[in-house]
Amino acid sequence: MTQQERMGIKLPAAALANLSQVDQLWQRLQSNNPIIPQVIDQSEALTGEPDWDAVICGGTLGIFLGCTLAKRGWRVALLERGILRGRQQEWNISRQELEVLLELELLTPAELDRAMVTQYNPARISFLGNPEVWVRDILNIGVDPIFLLETLKSRFLEYGGKLLENTAFERAVVHPDGVIVEAGTSLKTRLMLDAMGHFSPVVAQVRESKKPEGICLVVGTCAQGFPKNETGDLLVTFTPLQRQCQYFWEAFPAQDGRTTYLFTYLDTDPKRPSLETLFADYLRLLPEYQAIAPQEIQVQRALFGIFPCHRQSPLILPWNRILAIGDSSGSQSPLSFGGFGALIRHLQRLDAGIHEALKGDTLNAAALHLLQPYQPNLSVTWLFQRAMSVGIDQTIDPNQINQLLGQVFQVMQGLGDPVLHPFLQDVVQFSPLTQTLLKVGLKNPRLIAKVAAQTGSVALLDWMDHYLRLGLYSCLNALEPTLTSGIATLPPTQQYYSHRWLEAWKYGSGGDYDH
Repeated sequence: MTQQERMGIKLPAAALANLSQVDQLWQRLQSNNPIIPQVIDQSEALTGEPDWDAVICGGTLGIFLGCTLAKRGWRVALLERGILRGRQQEWNISRQELEVLLELELLTPAELDRAMVTQYNPARISFLGNPEVWVRDILNIGVDPIFLLETLKSRFLEYGGKLLENTAFERAVVHPDGVIVEAGTSLKTRLMLDAMGHFSPVVAQVRESKKPEGICLVVGTCAQGFPKNETGDLLVTFTPLQRQCQYFWEAFPAQDGRTTYLFTYLDTDPKRPSLETLFADYLRLLPEYQAIAPQEIQVQRALFGIFPCHRQSPLILPWNRILAIGDSSGSQSPLSFGGFGALIRHLQRLDAGIHEALKGDTLNAAALHLLQPYQPNLSVTWLFQRAMSVGIDQTIDPNQINQLLGQVFQVMQGLGDPVLHPFLQDVVQFSPLTQTLLKVGLKNPRLIAKVAAQTGSVALLDWMDHYLRLGLYSCLNALEPTLTSGIATLPPTQQYYSHRWLEAWKYGSGGDYDH
């Protein structure tokens, strides 16, 4: 008898089949027999006049940049292996982050209002045995992906973009003057953008299918029957370690019920639990988490996900004329799921940078790499992810992670919203981070010593390097007003490189955060 049968929770017919498929992907990640695709080749032959300025592979997130580039007048083709449509489940984000869609004129104010289908306040942060922290206006907006992508699809076509649905990327050949993209048909382009996500074959070729150093496993449902609750949960625990995992929970109101997630951070050790096991634990613990009898839960849909994180991120592609964007680039922190929120944060700078690269024909590998630069404020979060997980054979206090997070968030709450809010939106800044670490260390040095033993000296030394660079980037970003005035007098190529370095310092220090 399955866990859902024992609990009396009925699942949609297709849910278990989908779970099994995603679980097979998780098992392949755990295996030591990777398949390394070879989808990118190079040739010294010239291609002649290109048909496109940019071909974007992957439509769900690629449509955002497709719209901005087509709006600027570039010839853009967008490949989507199926039909480009949004999923039923809302994308949660903060209202201020959505402003970029208005600034880039991708949506009208009325369309943005229509896209925001749910809203809640406040949100809870709570760890077993610690006081609760409540915040407002963080990930409290639910965006309807179906309406949003349909609107952007129409806009993309209005701007002259070419949408090729049911057209899967197969391979590409990089030439000195362009890229030939094969997808059932041949497309000759100046630039190829890979928006195919975490499991892009291009990414797999570059990484040689190496195991990711970190994994976030996510299971959940959107269900009805819960008591009325207009608040949300951003990060909640109510159990100690289980199966050598710390279980974290999220909950949000949705259009057709309440969405609840269980997620955990771990490595790819073959002894790690399967997604089916994790989902069984989710069903077992959900009634306690939401204070509801199992038979009252009416599942509308089940949700499963695997989010790999590589220390070598953002990814450096070795070819000219190919750029990874979105989850393909690895430009999200190891604490986040990536996807919509991560792309939105970088959308404006990618739009401007790609436009400038196309305009100046600055499309070599070194120049494009500056569009996905090293960001120390993301790299420092590797230690946090390590502190929120435990090795498969490691022994620590079962409540150590709860104690650490409880202390950290109490300190951040005391320091105020300018410290707490950016961190919750995946933006780490030097001064708030330094204040938090000093206060936590002074308040509970024994706990810090335990965490140091848990993460190990190598991880600590690596973190210190990124932490110092975060401080350096913060200082360099402070010089932006002085440096910007002289850039306009430089030749186009020098302007491109100068703008990219300024953006690297800004985003790498968290200076892009909009209060």
